[in-house]
Amino acid sequence: MKWSQHAINCLIVFILCDSCFHQVSSLENGLLRQPPMGWLTWQRFRCVTDCHQNPDSCISEKLIRTQAELLVSGGYLAAGYEYIIIDDCWLNQTRAADGSLQPDFDRFPNGIRALSDYVHSLGLKFGIYEDYGTQTCAGFPGVLGHLEQDAKTFASWNVDYLKLDGCNADIKDFDTGYPSMENALNATGRPIAYSCSWPAYQEYSKIKPNYSAISQTCNLWRNWGDIDDSWDSVYSIINWFGDNQDRLSPFHGPGHWNDPDMIVVGNYGLSPGQSRAQMALWSIMAAPLILSVDLRTISDWAREIILNKNLIAINQDPLGAMGRRILKLDGDVQVWSKSLQDDRTAFVALFPQPYGTPIHMSILLTDLGLGRFDEYDFFETFHDEFHGKYHKTDRYNFTINPAGDVHAFYVEKAVIKSQKL
Repeated sequence: MKWSQHAINCLIVFILCDSCFHQVSSLENGLLRQPPMGWLTWQRFRCVTDCHQNPDSCISEKLIRTQAELLVSGGYLAAGYEYIIIDDCWLNQTRAADGSLQPDFDRFPNGIRALSDYVHSLGLKFGIYEDYGTQTCAGFPGVLGHLEQDAKTFASWNVDYLKLDGCNADIKDFDTGYPSMENALNATGRPIAYSCSWPAYQEYSKIKPNYSAISQTCNLWRNWGDIDDSWDSVYSIINWFGDNQDRLSPFHGPGHWNDPDMIVVGNYGLSPGQSRAQMALWSIMAAPLILSVDLRTISDWAREIILNKNLIAINQDPLGAMGRRILKLDGDVQVWSKSLQDDRTAFVALFPQPYGTPIHMSILLTDLGLGRFDEYDFFETFHDEFHGKYHKTDRYNFTINPAGDVHAFYVEKAVIKSQKL
């Protein structure tokens, strides 16, 4: 069964353009009609700037070129991972004499425009980081006081994606500051996807974000704390989004996305099961799929999870609905649901605890909201194996491994073959 060949009612359960210059507005700039997919330096490479001691892992032109090449040769671009984004620590400690931003030329000897051109030559899109404040989080020059100048610089470098952080700034200014940067970007005429940290700082400071304004300004926005390479971090983010889904989901959709932060699959902190869980939950939430992993050393099993076609199809569904947590069951099992196009539905359930032994679950199809059709065909998601035909009044029985592993499946309306008379 192929997702593109059927109008299906799906169930997934997890236990646990360089030359296109025109005037744009961020919400309807034609960008990110589906959640962005790509690669970012931060989680895996952080702010390593000593290229003498760390020649293969410092934030540098060499690192970006190498990872960009691997995005292409490793099949990630073909799967949809099209952005390569430099996070903090690419900058020189000071601006140029004319006030413009400049990279650290020891680490970026050919400059940012040359690097952007190389990334584009591979068929990828180029993203960069800055900060709304006086300095970035790592202490490099921020955009405050230079918004228009920096926007023009980014456009001249053919940047496709800007991540704007919020360190070293007055949070009370964000409601006007982030839109001001949007206006500056739009004034350049170059379509630049705009990733904001606007609500994340406000949520932490107990300031109620204006998500209506945010969704009309930014293509995506970080809502909560930075992700770390650990299951505790991933699970805490999942729970935060579940607990706050009612006020987040109305502002989530094509062109404007809630962002629970990077995919950390393939690093050091997650087991294979927990890695499947993160990829599955980010897909059901229609979250940005932004990898942060060393593609030179990624394991085969992690690569397989990241490139899973069914999960990517769910994440990239054109409807862009944000998955919602609909049930909490015994053993701290969570069930999530996501509407897809063509009357399809995806569901997720998560079993996060280190229980010690697999747990057996039994869920009525009606409790999952499956009642529109009489019969459903069930398929396992990761390997697309047929699990059988179920009536809408039946129970689905399954086994979930503990400690964040997943059981995944999807369903479609059963095809009833006509009988000869």
